Amino acid sequence: MPRPITPAQLAAITSSAIQPALFVKVQFLSATAYMWSGIGSYVWDGVTWLGMGSLGTIGTIEEGTTVEAKGVVLTLSGLDPALLDGITDECQVGLPVIVYLGLFNGDILIDSPIVAWSGRTDQPTLDVDGLTATIQINCENRLVEMNVAVDRRYTNEDQQLDYPGDTGMSFINSIQDVTIFWGHTAASVNNL
Repeated sequence: MPRPITPAQLAAITSSAIQPALFVKVQFLSATAYMWSGIGSYVWDGVTWLGMGSLGTIGTIEEGTTVEAKGVVLTLSGLDPALLDGITDECQVGLPVIVYLGLFNGDILIDSPIVAWSGRTDQPTLDVDGLTATIQINCENRLVEMNVAVDRRYTNEDQQLDYPGDTGMSFINSIQDVTIFWGHTAASVNNL
């Protein structure tokens, strides 16, 4: 997918020293978490992003030439196991996730970061080893929704769900077994 990139970002990418950063916005049940790959807090887009440093990792972001749903895994390690009760209650399948790619020039963010990946949360996985815990949140691309069958029909009842009062589908049941002749009747000698 092509992404809008500014001339300043292009110059930063082509320079000899690149300073990238990832910003992750994850919606949970009661709040939105704003995290970034650096250390300490950073204010961007009117929001304070909490630095995860080496405690947070993002799986490989893949793209292909075919229409295919490719997910990503967000991992947060070094958690206190006492916090796990609240974490598992906050994770809900289907909430939005956005990963941004930002470029820095020293301590200054170059323009606005671009969207590197967006999708929805899936099932979290917890790993507890006594002193610390790790949580992995699988995130799926919205293209996964293409695999879900649409449970809609060409009926008057279904049409009324979207367009109450519309009579366009009211004769569907009565024309199911009707034979229609175009041009001439069946008894016509000129019927081909």
